[in-house]
Amino acid sequence: MTEKEPLFCNCLYFSANSLARCVSRMAEEAFATTGLAPSYAYVLHIVIKRPGIAQKEIGQEMMLTPSTITRFIDKLQIKGLITRQVEGKNSYIKPTTKGKSLAPKLEEAMQQLHAEYKRVLGDKEACQLTEMMYQSTKDLDHA
Repeated sequence: MTEKEPLFCNCLYFSANSLARCVSRMAEEAFATTGLAPSYAYVLHIVIKRPGIAQKEIGQEMMLTPSTITRFIDKLQIKGLITRQVEGKNSYIKPTTKGKSLAPKLEEAMQQLHAEYKRVLGDKEACQLTEMMYQSTKDLDHA
């Protein structure tokens, strides 16, 4: 007996959200060792790689709104992982020593996440899907 396909399996909205939930579960598992949710871990990773980065640039890198990035920055600052220097309308973000110490765990978690979805989807397919999703996001965002 074959399993019936969900009613909305041909709907991009439902398929994209379902995929996001699957990947989020994988990411949460991979990043559990860091003590940070995946989005916070990625923000910290950017700050570690580019100390003194403008908060606006972090939002651009992560394709997130300024208010969302502000929330992430606030929480990371409360945890003592980053510092914020305000100059006029701009905020510049640097990692603390405590934040920098998480760099190896962040790298390991990212590698684990990538390895897991490539294991499931296949290396070529995972790369193609990622490229298609990124391009589709750009296209739909500018429509």
